[in-house]
This record gives sequence, C-alpha cells and structure tokens, in this order.
Amino acid sequence: MSIIKGIFKSKNDLCEMPEQIDLDSLFKEFYDRLVYFSCQFVKDRHQAQDIVQDAFIKYWNQKDSIVPVKAAIKNYLYSTVRNASLNVVRHQKVVEGYLQQVGGVEPEEPPVIDAIIFAEVIAEVHAAVRSLPENYRMISFMGYFDDKRNQEIADELNMSINTVKKQKQRALQLLRVKLEPEIFVLIMAVVAGLIR
Repeated sequence: MSIIKGIFKSKNDLCEMPEQIDLDSLFKEFYDRLVYFSCQFVKDRHQAQDIVQDAFIKYWNQKDSIVPVKAAIKNYLYSTVRNASLNVVRHQKVVEGYLQQVGGVEPEEPPVIDAIIFAEVIAEVHAAVRSLPENYRMISFMGYFDDKRNQEIADELNMSINTVKKQKQRALQLLRVKLEPEIFVLIMAVVAGLIR
C-alpha cells in the first residue's frame, strides 16, 4: 500500500483515475496480441483463443481489484494468459506421458519476453495489413497468413496470376512504408521462407 500511496496523493485519487477504460476497447487492442502470445506456448490457435477469452473474463470479474490504468491491465492480462498457457502445456505433457519419459522434469518454458515481443510484432503486422487497400489486403492474407500459392489466389479471386504477383509486390511496398524497418525485415524473411 505504501507504493500506491507514493503514486497517489490521497485515497480519493485511486477512484479518480484519468483513464476511463472499457472492456470493448481493451479487447480490440489486446486480443490478437494475447492470442499470438498464448500460441507461443500452447501451439494451438483455438486453445489460445479460449485462454485469452478466459483471461478477459477473469479481468472483468476482478476489475475492481486492479488499478484502472492501461499498463496495469496489460500486465495483468499478459500474466494471466502466460500462467493459463503454461498450465495447459503442463497438463498436455502429463496427458501425453511426458513426465514419465523424462523422469519427472518440469516442462521447459519458452522465453517469455521473446513470446511477448513476437506477439506485439505480429499485432503490428496484422494492423498494417488491415490498413492496406482491400485487394492488397485479401491477397496478402491469403498468401502470407493462409499459405496459399499465387495460382490458388488467382483462381479464388478470378484474376490472372500476374495480377496477384503485382498486387503482392505493391502490398509489400506499402507495408515497407507503414512498418518499422526491423519488422519489415522480419516479414521479408517470412516471405522468403527463412522463418516459419
């Protein structure tokens, strides 16, 4: 409580927080990031989505005990998702007989900071791709996120394969402008097939 007293001048300041944060805006801002973060642990998108939804429900039920500041809420959500994801991983390992095979050693946790950074980068990439014009956006999602080949995209969208190639190239040019150079280099590595 002494730390909180140092931040706020009185008990009334705790109630008069400058940020009014609603669940809908928190969900829109953090959902995708938290799903990618959880996926780093559980390796299953549907399981990760369930974990993140449960984290938001847990936050909503305990929101009165959490300081209504976006940074505190973000930390709470990441911690909740991390703990729930690790619990799922531990449970999966037990079900698969993992602990018997390695003599009772706890499952190794992936580096948490790397998973957070990856989730944040993916969220930025998704936001940048969503801001592209519709044709570029559809082709980018189909090609880079759904792993469809240019011919499959051309067939689905009833366009020539050359149009697909040109629009993918133009989308990458637009993304280069929208994204930080480090993130764009990562995208290029994925496009080149160096990272999967």
